[in-house]
Amino acid sequence: MEVEEMVRNKGARFASLVAVGVLAFGALAACGDDSDGGDDGGGGGGGEAAGKVGVILPDTTTSPRWEANDRPSLEAAFEDAGVEYDIQNAGGDTAKFGQLCDSMINGGVTVLMIVNLDSESGKACLSKAADAGVQSIDYDRLTLGGGASYYVSFDNVEVGGLMGSGLTACLDEAGKTKANIIYINGDPNDNNAALFKQGYEEALADKIDSGDYTLVGDQSGFWDANKAGTAYEQLYTQNKGKIDGVVSANDTMAGGIIARMKDQGVAGTIPVTGQDASVEGLQNVLAGNQCGTVYKNTDLEAKTASDLAIALINGDDEGAAALATGSVPDTETGEDVPSALATPVWITADKVQQVIDDGFADPAEICVDEFAKACEKAGIQ
Repeated sequence: MEVEEMVRNKGARFASLVAVGVLAFGALAACGDDSDGGDDGGGGGGGEAAGKVGVILPDTTTSPRWEANDRPSLEAAFEDAGVEYDIQNAGGDTAKFGQLCDSMINGGVTVLMIVNLDSESGKACLSKAADAGVQSIDYDRLTLGGGASYYVSFDNVEVGGLMGSGLTACLDEAGKTKANIIYINGDPNDNNAALFKQGYEEALADKIDSGDYTLVGDQSGFWDANKAGTAYEQLYTQNKGKIDGVVSANDTMAGGIIARMKDQGVAGTIPVTGQDASVEGLQNVLAGNQCGTVYKNTDLEAKTASDLAIALINGDDEGAAALATGSVPDTETGEDVPSALATPVWITADKVQQVIDDGFADPAEICVDEFAKACEKAGIQ
């Protein structure tokens, strides 16, 4: 799908989302490419709000979602709301992240929205924004010690919980009531990775405490397919092949793990979790090599982030507070950050159509080559 077509499709979906109250976020509020994808971020909007929002995305490697989903979702949200915007990608480079931060603040953005690369560089950026009188939104990842005005994300503990309970369901389906399991965690510098892990540890605690499951490995894959694959392979060797299930904290890492499983001839026999509902992740789910993936509809994040930005631009403190119906603790400062959190969804092969129906994924990209038959079997349209 061309980027322009994707943006148009997302724009059409936003009109529908607005009409029905933006699903989960709206219901809550009612109660109260080049390799970086970075230098052509662009602005737009009809200027209905008298201000500009700057957005810094983190990279293109830890997950394809940033450019494939979040950028067009945010663009569509800002366009729909008539907000001037500038979206850039730091390309995984903290120096570039800092340069973009300085440029946006000096360029007069009214609101700065960031997905940090790590809390240290993210905190430095948010501190500069505060000094310049620019309000800030942590998008998807909370910057520890950063003091952002608001945080918009999904319930990341629940994301991890879905992976843990999903693994149990897959092991049950395979008839494995006793299992050796391993964790391949995200980057330890990413606060979300800690929240995901909290979620799957809580979900699997009873099984581990009872002795039904034995945790035989716990390593970081750093959101990298090769590093995750290597970590899995080392644990597989250390345990002499006696691995029954793998919690992988996202689809990118799951892909690297599954590649090693294919080399070992065990792909499809050891359940592996994932997150992001990426094209590769959905393909692996349909093919039976991945037991499921956590789907986070970025339209929900983007629409709420856009609404928050507009409220902050217009000085509408009550409107902003109505959107932030919860809070998330900053473990560094001890302060609670006003937050708007959406609910994630666990996707197995029989639910992939939901992701497609939402416009989040394109069957023309998923159902290619060896995956065509799997799509036909799952009734993908």
